[in-house]
Amino acid sequence: MFKVNSSEFNFQYGDQIHFPCRIASMVTYVKTNEKIKNNFKFEKSFVFRTEVEEYIKECYDADVLLCSCYVWNWEITQYLASEVKKINPNCTIIFGGAQIPDLAQDFFKQHPYVDIIAHGEGEYILENILTAYLKDKDYSQVKGIETKEFRNQLQERINELDNLPSPYLTNTVWDLVEKVDGIRWIVGWETNRGCPYACTFCDWGSATFTKVRKWEESRLFKEIEWFAENKIPYIDCCDANFGIFQERDFRIAEKLKEVALKTNYPERVRPAWAKNSSEKIIPIAKQLQDGGILGAVTLAVQSLDPDTLKIVKRANIKFDTFSELASTFRKNGIPTYTELIMGMPGETLQSFKDGLDSIAMTKVDTVFIYNCTVLPNAPMNVPEYREKYKIKIVRSPIMLVHSSIHNRGTHQEYEEIVVETSTCSCEDLKETYLYSWCFLTLQSLGILKHIATYYNIVHNIRYTKFYEVFMEFCRTAKSIFSDEVNHVIEFRDGGYTGKGWDEYDPKLGDIMWPIEEASWLRLTYNKEKFHQDAERLVSFIDKKFNLNTPEKLLNDLVKFEVFTLSIRDNKDEVKSENFEFDWKNFFTNDGNELKQIPKRYYYKNLVIENDPIMWGYKTIWYGRRAGNYKCQLQKLQEDEVSISDSNKDKPSDIVVRTTHSTMGP
Repeated sequence: MFKVNSSEFNFQYGDQIHFPCRIASMVTYVKTNEKIKNNFKFEKSFVFRTEVEEYIKECYDADVLLCSCYVWNWEITQYLASEVKKINPNCTIIFGGAQIPDLAQDFFKQHPYVDIIAHGEGEYILENILTAYLKDKDYSQVKGIETKEFRNQLQERINELDNLPSPYLTNTVWDLVEKVDGIRWIVGWETNRGCPYACTFCDWGSATFTKVRKWEESRLFKEIEWFAENKIPYIDCCDANFGIFQERDFRIAEKLKEVALKTNYPERVRPAWAKNSSEKIIPIAKQLQDGGILGAVTLAVQSLDPDTLKIVKRANIKFDTFSELASTFRKNGIPTYTELIMGMPGETLQSFKDGLDSIAMTKVDTVFIYNCTVLPNAPMNVPEYREKYKIKIVRSPIMLVHSSIHNRGTHQEYEEIVVETSTCSCEDLKETYLYSWCFLTLQSLGILKHIATYYNIVHNIRYTKFYEVFMEFCRTAKSIFSDEVNHVIEFRDGGYTGKGWDEYDPKLGDIMWPIEEASWLRLTYNKEKFHQDAERLVSFIDKKFNLNTPEKLLNDLVKFEVFTLSIRDNKDEVKSENFEFDWKNFFTNDGNELKQIPKRYYYKNLVIENDPIMWGYKTIWYGRRAGNYKCQLQKLQEDEVSISDSNKDKPSDIVVRTTHSTMGP
């Protein structure tokens, strides 16, 4: 028997880590070949980063080492393979995965310990490699591989996916891992394979070809039952466009709901939703929501600039349609989020700010903004493309948000981040980053959302202009806001020089945070201080624009902002507060007058948790897509309050009328 070791290193997220799903899929398939099954013994796969030295020792007599390579495990995988080659030079080392460049010039000079690299889907390729290994180790006819001596033609794509047995139903995933007390396993699950799009910042289509192929439904249903029986907490759905097959994906979602309600597993499913979502996604999302396993639905745009979208070959739905969809999803009670990417070719500081203003005018619930990462096999990494758009990059420690600070091992992983293009200098990109932080932390996550929206509706002040004045306030007056902005600027400058983008704050738990979530937790930590400094901020803004807004209105606005935020020290099952103005009607019906009508608002506390660290996790990590950080206005209940009950002086009939129906100057 020939001994086969394998690696698919990953990071832990709390008590969870991914199964070696890619290795398992290949091993499950090749074991259908009787010769391979009878002649190769597949050992436990290497997953835990802290155990790499022990894994190296285990390979002293390995005949074959399979390495599944991705951006999050590239450095540690290289180390493993190079050390194994030193102690076992006869071991055949095979690399595959998304990190292996299609244009592999000089690859073997840089990585002389690698014997074979595989391009594309690995199941058929591995079967043919192992068959040749048994025969005469002549790999010259094996499609889809490259060695020091030759590069063969590509292996045809796998059209009949049902020829690939399930790594779950065969229990291969369990055969390949060491069960560890306290560790729960995440599955990477495909219901289809392939992507019909060709966005230049993405390598999904290049990795799996463009035609989308499907697995048979009965198998998928059995896998869902297996996930529940094996108490799988989290399904990482690896489809490029879940929901693209609407009737089929509805049935899959319905099955997930039924099983989750019956067994409490899985606890969460995270699909990559169809790129051009439509109302037809709503019934699918509703099934997951009714099962308690939906986070939110993506309404992804990446950019709203036409020139940028053309350059990156991204065809978005029309923005009017996007805005209507966000409203429709909200009316159906389904949370949504959208994604933007900073630093793509064609984008400018101004076009990005315009995009932020446009997004702010929609009903999308949550926004995520990412750096532009250049992936090895993405069209953006082609030398001619990078030269054409003057793309400059920096090698940066990889951003793995919410990964544990523990059990990371000693090998830092890296990614390549765009820091300059022909249309956006590094300084402009830094400014873009600061506006993005403002928009994520203060607008999307609700720290100043109602305040900024008030000034937009009543005084026609664009959101980006509001946050420009916010930053001026931070430069001129010390506050919790200025302290956080100064920290973010230092963090940003370090990021663009290659110091990385993960934020660790021991007061917030033993995980790596995205900066906007860490900022949110710090800004809301002290309710009284936040309230006080927010009042100072609105006073500054009001004076800056010479608005002379009544102080009682501004104070009531700040009070409403604070009230709708989740606050860790509030353990009341129902939160309630009296107000002097009808804020809900004003914000939910654009164009309505703001009337001084005493109101009592109340809502069910979104997160009640005694442990402050866990409260942060539930509110802004697990709960971000579900909106646990702030009460959405449609969930806000209200009663009219008599003057005596409100304990206020007689209203002075303040009426504020809107001045516009656009985004402002």
